[in-house]
Amino acid sequence: MNDLVYISATDALKKFRSRSLSPLELNEAVITRAEQIQDTINPFADKYFDEALNNAKIAEEKYKDPDDRLGALEGLPLVVKDSTPIMARRSTNGSLINKDRIDRHTNPSIERLLVSGANLFARTTCPEFCWLFTCHSRMWGVTRNPWRLDITPGGSSGGSAAALAAGATTIATGSDSAGSIRQPASQCGIVGYKPPYGRMPLSPSNSFDPFVQVGPMARTVSDVALMSNVMSGPHPLDHTTLNNLVTIPDCLPDIIGMKIAFSRNLGYFQLADDVEREFITSIDALQKAGAQVEEISLNGLDEIIRLSHGAQEFLAHQFLQEAIDKFPDIISDYVPELLETALSFNSSDFCKSMALAGEIWQSHLGPLFEKYEALLCPTVSSPLVPAENWQKQKIVVNGYQLTDTEITMTGLFNLYSRCPVLSVPSGTTDEALPCGLQIIGRPCDDVTVFQIGAALERVQPWAASPNKWPPLSSMTKI
Repeated sequence: MNDLVYISATDALKKFRSRSLSPLELNEAVITRAEQIQDTINPFADKYFDEALNNAKIAEEKYKDPDDRLGALEGLPLVVKDSTPIMARRSTNGSLINKDRIDRHTNPSIERLLVSGANLFARTTCPEFCWLFTCHSRMWGVTRNPWRLDITPGGSSGGSAAALAAGATTIATGSDSAGSIRQPASQCGIVGYKPPYGRMPLSPSNSFDPFVQVGPMARTVSDVALMSNVMSGPHPLDHTTLNNLVTIPDCLPDIIGMKIAFSRNLGYFQLADDVEREFITSIDALQKAGAQVEEISLNGLDEIIRLSHGAQEFLAHQFLQEAIDKFPDIISDYVPELLETALSFNSSDFCKSMALAGEIWQSHLGPLFEKYEALLCPTVSSPLVPAENWQKQKIVVNGYQLTDTEITMTGLFNLYSRCPVLSVPSGTTDEALPCGLQIIGRPCDDVTVFQIGAALERVQPWAASPNKWPPLSSMTKI
């Protein structure tokens, strides 16, 4: 069972085609695991188990008939974040305010996954309004990390990351406006991708927001690449999609001679010693794989990092205030604190963030990407983020008491929204918790970040290592 629920998507598809594994077998195993861990890990919102098993039987019949056209993801178990619309399904965005909302359209990136044969069997949890780096709400309760139940799987795509780490899905999706794919990927030891703005078509409500991206999550780089190839590309109903179609090759070349920069802390963050140790071990592995990896100094980013979060906080004023005014009895207890944080930024901060972003790109990041093909840094500076009580429990790093926002090293690259960013596992801390690193590429250079991620996966094969995934016994007892 454990081998089956942790099979990669690419291996599962090969076995489907060779008829050594059926879609029904895989979907039954994944749904069994989902049922086993639901009460403790709690990664799922709405569930469609019976419907998915019927669809798996249909996929099984397709593989028996070589003349029947197969989708690129035919029969693979899929979960989709609760915030992403799917026509005739409910998406609540983690809020009781939306408990009766049924969507009238499907996000075009998700539609492509479904058309390709991916088998949707559940929606995954997110915090209310997708506005935390943890994953709890009055709507869905507390979602926990399969590696340790008192630790968060991250947010806001925490349910998707937790399901993958628990073996309770094969592929998943998330959304990322400040790190909401990459931070949970780091917390749970999986792979998550923030595509460049315009690569994946978006829903009408957020297609003109350059901070927000929909992206794939899985346990291997090749699985995320497979999903990205299905999801990406221009779309006639999204004015902002990029016109060029980028395909990630199945076999990515080595990185011999590639010039890569790295920063331990972006000149700003406090980094836990064990996270730094694992990050440097990964840097060494890339050097052994033939890359020219150089440490760089990135001083002068403090204000733009702060404002990269503040610009989005400012944009949240209105809907947070309306939620508090109209629905005070059903919102999560942290929503007033979200508003308080949002109100600490104003229109001047927003305008400053836009002007400063251009200056920093011209003086710092633009020249960096002229010299180097990618930049590497940790994803989260410490994984010790509690599963509950957002902002009430501080995380101590190097003697500093910090919030989850202050240890998440992702938001800057949502401001620089055309940069693709892939988060991959970098190792395990002293407390046996996963940590990750980000591979930040030149604007719209998706292939290079996957090339580096695949090279690191070859020399540090996290998904194939012994005891890579948490034991079932630790996920079923709270």
